[in-house]
Amino acid sequence: MFEKLPCGFIRISDDVISTIAAFATLHTPGIDSMSGGLSEELTKRLSGKSAKKGVVVEVMESDVIIHLRVIVNYGMMIHNVCHELQENVREEVENLTGLRVLKVNVRVENLAV
Repeated sequence: MFEKLPCGFIRISDDVISTIAAFATLHTPGIDSMSGGLSEELTKRLSGKSAKKGVVVEVMESDVIIHLRVIVNYGMMIHNVCHELQENVREEVENLTGLRVLKVNVRVENLAV
C-alpha cells in the first residue's frame, strides 16, 4: 500500500550552527559578550566559512570545529569560564544538530570591567 521513500540528505547551514554556538556562549556564566572584527569578515570572504560576530565555524561532513572570540567578565576565573563555555557549546551544537563537535577553540579578546 505505502511505498517507502528513500532517505535524502540533511544539510544544516553554517549560519545555523554559528547561531547555536553564539546562543550557548552568551548563556555561559562569566561571558560578557562576543568579540568580532575585521579578521572575521576577511575569513568569511576568503575561505567561505561562516562568520557571525565572534564565531567561525568549519563544517566537514558530519564534524564541526568552532572558533569563538569572547569577552570575559573581570574577576572570573578565565580558564574555568572557558572550559564551561567549551562544554556548553559542544553539548548544545551536538544535541540540536546531531553533528559531532571535534573542537571548540576559545580566544579571550578582552575583559569587561
